[in-house]
Amino acid sequence: MASLTLHPVNEGVVAVHLASGEPVGHLKRIGGLWKFKAMGYEDGNLVPGGGPLTHQHNRSFAALDIAHISAALRQ
Repeated sequence: MASLTLHPVNEGVVAVHLASGEPVGHLKRIGGLWKFKAMGYEDGNLVPGGGPLTHQHNRSFAALDIAHISAALRQ
């Protein structure tokens, strides 16, 4: 899987996209940590917890370090 990119939405939410631009989830600031919330689409409908990174849903990160987050989520 290609590298990921982060796109700030607001102070507590950052969108996570594939290098191609496809959205694959969000990082949400919860209890002092950034928690990854996977998402995907089936038949045009949003599937919370789904998509290509579903196995990483709810993974937590201490900081918004794109290199670390990208490497960890692509495992």
